[in-house]
Amino acid sequence: MTDLADAHTEQPTLRGRRTIITGGTTGIGRAIAVLLASYGAKVFICGRDPKHLADALARIREVGEGDGVALDLTEDEALAHFFARADDYLGGLDIAIVNAAVPAEKLASTDEQTMRYQIAADFTAYLATAQAAAEWMEAGSDIILIGSMSAVSRKAGASIYVAAKSGIQGFATSLRQELADQDIKVGLIEPGFTGADFQYPEFGPEEQVKLINEETMLRAEDIAVAAHFMLTQPRRTAVSLMRVETRLKHP
Repeated sequence: MTDLADAHTEQPTLRGRRTIITGGTTGIGRAIAVLLASYGAKVFICGRDPKHLADALARIREVGEGDGVALDLTEDEALAHFFARADDYLGGLDIAIVNAAVPAEKLASTDEQTMRYQIAADFTAYLATAQAAAEWMEAGSDIILIGSMSAVSRKAGASIYVAAKSGIQGFATSLRQELADQDIKVGLIEPGFTGADFQYPEFGPEEQVKLINEETMLRAEDIAVAAHFMLTQPRRTAVSLMRVETRLKHP
């Protein structure tokens, strides 16, 4: 019989790991929730739309355990409510996937009130969620921030979003060092052009299917697989940054 003892490194199990996922009702967050639940993680999600929440939970419960709450993390007391409900369900926290975000475009064509909301959702809520998660966690835990390749490409037409995701990029690097001695790992995943309701109305469902088939758009499940990989490495190993891009570029 072939000896494969040195062919792979240790892969910790996800079974029983208590997990929160913000923005877990659609797109990348939902895909991560479904995949982690299928591996035995117990997940608690949030999203702004009750219908999306119900739909996501129905799918999660087909493969594993999950619950959640509908709320907007930019609102006063929403984060405290989310963590209180999560604690009731999970009884502790091992994994936090910080993912909830909204589309944001160029500064010049965005009014101040909208801009402030977008920064609250795409940046401030990330920091606040990570802070609350770290305070709740014990050694052996993981935080994954879902950023964006926009922080790398920094293209015109999305300056508000670029600002937020560039900030998350720097935040992840610093937070990783701050929490390392507590054995809380911090990873950043920066997805490229990914199919989700986030892309509406510019790219509708049929157009997204077309682009995915042309291999110029990622599926949300591609990002979920990256999160799974990041979470199933030995504690000595910090997969600190993953960039997931399409092989072919959208014109």
